[in-house]
Amino acid sequence: MTYAGDRPDVRDAIDQLEAILREVAEELAGWRSRAQKAEADLKSRGTAPAARRDPDLESENKSLRQRVEGARTRVHDLMQRLTFLEEQAKDNGAHK
Repeated sequence: MTYAGDRPDVRDAIDQLEAILREVAEELAGWRSRAQKAEADLKSRGTAPAARRDPDLESENKSLRQRVEGARTRVHDLMQRLTFLEEQAKDNGAHK
């Protein structure tokens, strides 16, 4: 009998998913750090957030949102692939 964990294609899908999740976690940590720094800077200057708009930050935010959306899509696709491979493994185990 073959288990899903023994199949190279399932292992590859899981490895890819873990790599993407690590990337997303690193991106999130970077965003959080930048947001906290920006909030601290605003507080120290006494500037209201709505009073300043930085085109560079807005451009960076747009780029980062696109990257996160791309990562979300890749994770979704990998999850679908993993589900398919697990179902295949179950079906193959039932036919043996």
